[in-house]
Amino acid sequence: MVSTRFPHALGAVLGGSAAEGRATATSDLDVGILLPDSDTSGREVIRHEGRLAELFLNTLADVPEFFAWDRARRRGTVLFVYGQGLPLTDPHGHLFRTCEQARAVLASGPPPLTPAEWERARYGLTSYMDDLVDTPAANRHEQLSLADFTLREAAHLLTAHHNAWTGIGKWLPRRLLHADPALGKALLNGHQAVAELADPVPLVAAAEHVLDLVGGPLRDGYAHHWRA
Repeated sequence: MVSTRFPHALGAVLGGSAAEGRATATSDLDVGILLPDSDTSGREVIRHEGRLAELFLNTLADVPEFFAWDRARRRGTVLFVYGQGLPLTDPHGHLFRTCEQARAVLASGPPPLTPAEWERARYGLTSYMDDLVDTPAANRHEQLSLADFTLREAAHLLTAHHNAWTGIGKWLPRRLLHADPALGKALLNGHQAVAELADPVPLVAAAEHVLDLVGGPLRDGYAHHWRA
């Protein structure tokens, strides 16, 4: 795929579930491809031998800025592709050096939340948690939606508390358990209890524990101002 579609590629790496040995029959392939500076950075989705492949294209000159942007999102999607992936081709050593850069950024962790971000996240989780408690089990659609948002916001706060990377989709539970195996599992089990038993109590208890780690629930007194 790399040699035929990108004959001038300076390196390529396979990341994601395939690199971890956790891919399913329908999992897509996450592939980072280094390009010379005469090319253009971007992102493409193609089909390769019957499987979808998501290609992360970066020129050498763009790598530092792109890694900084990826770190600022706190998910480090492409950083993990390069930092933990399996090399596919590296004819000139550029991939090796890029992977070393990615591992260094991953080791430094995501940027800390600002005071305003901490408050906004605490207020958001408190609101979702309160609504979840108040929602009757008969309102299953609302209850399930609130459980999703409660888990997401709790994961955001808990990973930030541990200076750990977060994720979305299937990577949210993976990153959550890596950041805090015990409390992360409590959150995930609590979310499962809502889904299977319509019981919000375990999830709310775990979310309250997360809030206790970061200053407690935030309700009255919260304020957020937009600049004119």
